[in-house]
Amino acid sequence: MTKYIYLLFSISFASISFTQDITVEKIWKNYQFFPSYGPTINTMSDGISCVEMGKDFSIVKYKISNIGMDLDEVSVDTLFAPPAGFIYDSYEFNSDESKILFLTNVTKRYRYSYTAEYYLYDRDTESLEPLDSKHKPQTLAEYSPDGRFVSYIHKNNLYIKELANGKVKQLTQDGKKNKVINGTSDWVYEEEFAITKAYDWSPDSKYIAFLKFNEKDVKQFRMTFYNDLYPDSYKFKYPKAGEDNSSVSIHLIDLTKKCKIKPIDIGEYEYVPRLQWSEKSNKLILQSMNRHQSSLKYHLIDCTSKVSESKIIFEERSDTYIDVDDNLIFLTDGESLLRTSEMDGYKHIYRLDFTGKYQQLTKGKWDVIDFLGLDSDSNTMYYSSCERHSTQKSIYAIKTDGTGKKELTMDVGYNDADFLKGMKYFVHTYSNANTPATISLRKNDGSLVSVLEDNSHLRNRLNEYPKLNKKVFSKMDLGYVSLNTHMILPHDFDSTKKYPVYFNVYGGPGHNEVLDSYDAGDYMYHQLLAQEGYIVFTIDPRGTMYRGEEFKKSTYLELGKLEIEDLINAAIKLGENSWVDSDRIGIMGWSYGGFMASLAITKGADVFKTAIAVAPVTNWRYYDNIYTERFMRTPQENSSGYDENSPINHVDKMKGNYLLIHGSADDNVHYQNTMEMINAMVEANKQFEVFIYPNKNHGIYGGNTRNHLFNMMLNYLKENL
Repeated sequence: MTKYIYLLFSISFASISFTQDITVEKIWKNYQFFPSYGPTINTMSDGISCVEMGKDFSIVKYKISNIGMDLDEVSVDTLFAPPAGFIYDSYEFNSDESKILFLTNVTKRYRYSYTAEYYLYDRDTESLEPLDSKHKPQTLAEYSPDGRFVSYIHKNNLYIKELANGKVKQLTQDGKKNKVINGTSDWVYEEEFAITKAYDWSPDSKYIAFLKFNEKDVKQFRMTFYNDLYPDSYKFKYPKAGEDNSSVSIHLIDLTKKCKIKPIDIGEYEYVPRLQWSEKSNKLILQSMNRHQSSLKYHLIDCTSKVSESKIIFEERSDTYIDVDDNLIFLTDGESLLRTSEMDGYKHIYRLDFTGKYQQLTKGKWDVIDFLGLDSDSNTMYYSSCERHSTQKSIYAIKTDGTGKKELTMDVGYNDADFLKGMKYFVHTYSNANTPATISLRKNDGSLVSVLEDNSHLRNRLNEYPKLNKKVFSKMDLGYVSLNTHMILPHDFDSTKKYPVYFNVYGGPGHNEVLDSYDAGDYMYHQLLAQEGYIVFTIDPRGTMYRGEEFKKSTYLELGKLEIEDLINAAIKLGENSWVDSDRIGIMGWSYGGFMASLAITKGADVFKTAIAVAPVTNWRYYDNIYTERFMRTPQENSSGYDENSPINHVDKMKGNYLLIHGSADDNVHYQNTMEMINAMVEANKQFEVFIYPNKNHGIYGGNTRNHLFNMMLNYLKENL
């Protein structure tokens, strides 16, 4: 359940002038086509609070006594007026809403992690002070459930501050960079299990469970930053495929016994991707996995009695792999939980009791996407799924016994819901492929409370561009499989003429490109290409999501093999149309998409004339072990799967135009991938072009970088396709 809805983008459009032609500058320098996402909202005991954007960033409270009234018609109280110069990123109330915890001065670390400085505001005394001026910066600060403490991480150690007296206590002592991590995660857990907060409070605030990462056996990766006369070297622990992981142990802190720490023994395991307390009783669930990620165990640690007991209550096994997600909710009976699984071939919701018995609650040839929360008062759970279509997302409610299913969002396209504390309201974000998002506040039955942001300014702006063509969805039948696609045709398309084709691809597990949702920058860049006379074509090959387990896991042990077959055959089939110039088919991809683009210009060199690969994997031996081994097992076990489908081993087949782009400080897909691809192409005497963005990470953004990048790619296409 999301506590905050972050403001993703806020910009004043009034002063920006434009013509009817799309340009890269309008997209990636002036950001004219990005939607606004409304105010940050937090639920309170008798209303909601939000940040007054565009004013002084005060926090105001709306007491909604008449559901259905517009927010500007209801009573407003100011809860916090920031002093001059105080800028914050988010805020959180304690349990009785008498104090506010502010997140400020955020410095991004990797994909999800950050360091920051936290401030505490007392609403009674109106005092604002640092959380801990001695131990800073901090990360992952939060209130204990009873509101007496704030916990946080500083330099890989776990701390708590008692708010009544201001005393700070360091709970762990051995944290050290690149050696031991307490309460947060190492690089690979963060990237591949999407976990940074590796500690959790018991519901009665007497215990804290946490993970300890011992990185002793993990090899270091080194990146160079070109900022000074002598470049800096940054080292961090990064376990590549087949290499050693951190040794992870589980510990329990007893705050009632002078913060005594004791280990929790759960037997043999390689990974502990999740830990979570029940919201009602001192029962802790740990999930553990083996190295292949083909076994997922649920461990129950019961701290309700004087002696903590640990037992395995359930294990799921797979011939391939099991995905880890956040779809786990304890039920109020204290003896069961809700989880998702692909046990019947599609991802569905199951009720699991602590004796190991389970009941399937949703059924059908479609996938549940995410749990959104549980309303304990009505025993109703909320979830999103692609039941309408694998390119769309809708929001549903269902009783915890599997009855009373109801669709809450009737708009066809992509629906997201962030439920607020208490599960009585949710912030609904709706868009489709050709329409920017509308953000609304709704009751948990789906009824509208208020429109928070309709993005009418952006809709009006798009209407002033007559050369926009709609993104059109279809299925492409390749004979052996039918795949989701969408296409944007050039302005003034004439079926008697021939047009070049630009493939936009990702193609990997865990992410789909063919989605019926507004995609802002990429959408408008593709409209720009259509304006320039290109057909823009996107296809989700085998191995992508939301079409069941068999489709998604068909690429197991051979990443790249089936996907590039699908892309090559799709290009051949598309080229059979009289209005396609089959000698001018190009492809662009980023990350996994860069891997696919690199395979297209090597394995698919007879079909693809031009390829642009941004931050590509060129050999899976260079990538991290959790992701790669999930789909490939280790290189020691599956050397042919690694080598036969890595573009670095197929450069002898290259014929066309190839542009390689990478950030030199990419902590995710290392710059090493591009360097080794260059070495292979030089050895094979193949010509290519390369561009490196110094000090940029996997996202390649900041300053004028995106504007420069997309201008470069556009010019390359115009010259080579």
